[in-house]
Amino acid sequence: MELTIVHLYPDCMSLYGEYANVAVLRRHLEQLGVTVTVRTPGLDDEPDFAGAGFVYMGAGTERGQKWALTALLPHAQELKGLLAQGVPALFTGNAMELLGESVTDKTGKVWPCLGLADYATTETDRRVPEDVIAHTPLWEEPVVGFMNKCSHTAGVTTPLFDRLTLGEGNEGEKGPEGYVSGNLFATHLTGPVLVKNPAFLRLMITRIFQHSGWALPEDIPALPHEEEAYQVTLKELSARAGG
Repeated sequence: MELTIVHLYPDCMSLYGEYANVAVLRRHLEQLGVTVTVRTPGLDDEPDFAGAGFVYMGAGTERGQKWALTALLPHAQELKGLLAQGVPALFTGNAMELLGESVTDKTGKVWPCLGLADYATTETDRRVPEDVIAHTPLWEEPVVGFMNKCSHTAGVTTPLFDRLTLGEGNEGEKGPEGYVSGNLFATHLTGPVLVKNPAFLRLMITRIFQHSGWALPEDIPALPHEEEAYQVTLKELSARAGG
């Protein structure tokens, strides 16, 4: 079993240790007998999507986000074709915004985006740096994470998280957050989200195995202290949320 991961623009989209999402995914896959190759195209490179089995982009500054968008737009059709085949993908932090129709920055300039979803983002003067507890119908456990955004994303009809008990949703406090369509997942949560949430990581692994046509093992073993760290974080954030 062999898998190629395309990690887009880690040179400008890796705030908050986002590279660790790829590192922890790779480590788990290798434990399960998968030989993993990671491609890391930078802003000056042409991304090679040939044979990719997973695509990832992490969070960046507002300026870095625009650099990544400018670099990726010429290759948008190739990426769209890959995702249309059901290749699993995860976009975290403000990389999520690039999947929509547009981002309007604080000067009023409209940046056309990839158009993979119908939503649009508007940057605001209100920055939201806070911890998050989120809930999704895709698995039972709550999700913990962190977000630091100054934007409002409107028009998401299929959010990844249907509600938050702590934190800012796409359009307001404790509202739905993120986006999901098939095997395409996106969320403003960072921190990094796959490291903090073993259940989310297991779902990514499951989707990769299913899309690759591999027999899924009965058990996906956790790395040392993964579950304990998650429980500690969930307990602390739940106390803060009053739950």
